[in-house]
Amino acid sequence: MIGAVTPVGEGLQVTAIAVGVAAVVWLLLTRAGHRFVDRVDAQRQREGTIAAGERAQRMRTLWTMLRSFILVVMSVSLVLVLLAVWGVPTGPLVAVGSVLGVAVGFGAQNLVRDVIAGVLIIAEGQYSIGDTIEVAGVSGEVEAIRLRTTVLREEDGNVHHVPNGQINVTTNLTRGYSRVVIDVELAHDTDLERATAVLEDELKSFADDPTWATQLLSIPALLGVEELGGSWLKLRAVFTVEPHSRLPARRAFLARLKRRFDQEGIAFPD
Repeated sequence: MIGAVTPVGEGLQVTAIAVGVAAVVWLLLTRAGHRFVDRVDAQRQREGTIAAGERAQRMRTLWTMLRSFILVVMSVSLVLVLLAVWGVPTGPLVAVGSVLGVAVGFGAQNLVRDVIAGVLIIAEGQYSIGDTIEVAGVSGEVEAIRLRTTVLREEDGNVHHVPNGQINVTTNLTRGYSRVVIDVELAHDTDLERATAVLEDELKSFADDPTWATQLLSIPALLGVEELGGSWLKLRAVFTVEPHSRLPARRAFLARLKRRFDQEGIAFPD
């Protein structure tokens, strides 16, 4: 014969139910969020446009922040429910929490500023996860945008945690497209017409290379003499590439140009 359920047993049952419901809701919400992000990413792949890529990045970033917010809200709500189930008065805790909130608000103004700045960064779409940016004196690829900080990773692997409230100016190096600027210094006694012809020919060869042709968004152009020095002059060429191809394309072209200049006997100034 089964005996009557004790208060402790009832508490355990309600606790199990509350935790189970919270877990199911969390799983459903996260699954729905991931499906939405995957759908946007699939649309990006179908369209293949820069705008679609930026939209997919923004949705992925928004979902990351929203998921963190939902987790915090659900965790706090679950704790309050469990405290009520076990007979722990929540009124005094809420009152104490309010007083502490006011006290912390005065002492944590920077924290509040960071959080507000983080929300505005996402709302305005200044940058998204995967973008390469320069902020607060550091640069790198955006690995995460949190409520309080933006996490950047440099090429050498260094990770920077930048408080969002300290970001006054943002330079996004991969928004829409990237422009590669090639400055070539030559000695004054260099045959300018010959060097210009070689540089233009190498730019055309680079544009015709199947490896880079799909990454180029504009025809490489030689702008001409950009600057004159005491014993040297500077030629400038530019071309536009896909957002994340700026550094690889620049390195590849400079290597090609060095080999070509060596073949043509054109020396760089000391």
